[in-house]
Amino acid sequence: MALVLAPEAPLQEWLQALDAQVERSPTFFAGRPVVVDLGALPHQQTGVAEFLQLLEQRGIRIIGTEGAHPSWPGVEAWGRPLGGNSGPGRPIEVPDEPKAASAPTPAASEPADNASGEPTALVIDHPIRSGQSIVFERGDVTILGSVASGAEVMAGGSVHIYGTLRGRAIAGLSGNAGARIFCRKLQAELIAIDGVYQTADDMPANFIGKAVQVWLDGERMKISALE
Repeated sequence: MALVLAPEAPLQEWLQALDAQVERSPTFFAGRPVVVDLGALPHQQTGVAEFLQLLEQRGIRIIGTEGAHPSWPGVEAWGRPLGGNSGPGRPIEVPDEPKAASAPTPAASEPADNASGEPTALVIDHPIRSGQSIVFERGDVTILGSVASGAEVMAGGSVHIYGTLRGRAIAGLSGNAGARIFCRKLQAELIAIDGVYQTADDMPANFIGKAVQVWLDGERMKISALE
């Protein structure tokens, strides 16, 4: 499944935040195909091709871009996602579980704000389909539905899923070891908190299909049933 990165201006500050995240979770991007959504950058932005090179120098495997402006030279060399033609010398690699990357799903509401007025919680009132990636680094994410296989929810705080978790849930994205994952029915491909993770093969069989909560006890991941 491709992960979508959506950089924002100023790019240098965005890269610094990315470096801090990679420092907390050094293997987060390891082997993962990435689509870079450039749609949030202003049309007058300079150095976009050089910015993509800096991402690759950090070990990020770019398989395509979205939202690139025609006036940005060199960006076409990174190819296009969703089966588009690749640029010269840069063929698009097919991941083990190919999924069409989609833009993050808009929130139904953002009820909790901090002192600066920025939302600290994200609520989505519908299921997350296969191939969708929800990323919210400022706080908790609540899904009022299920998360399909091949979908992904990532939160700086805790993840709450009021349905079946079949895809991936990643909490504590910004280095919050106290974050938790809650779901009504556990059938996940992967669960992770602050860089500690378990895949489907590692999860205790007695919790599969149950309502559970997941948290960290030091460097160990713990799972318990919700009564």
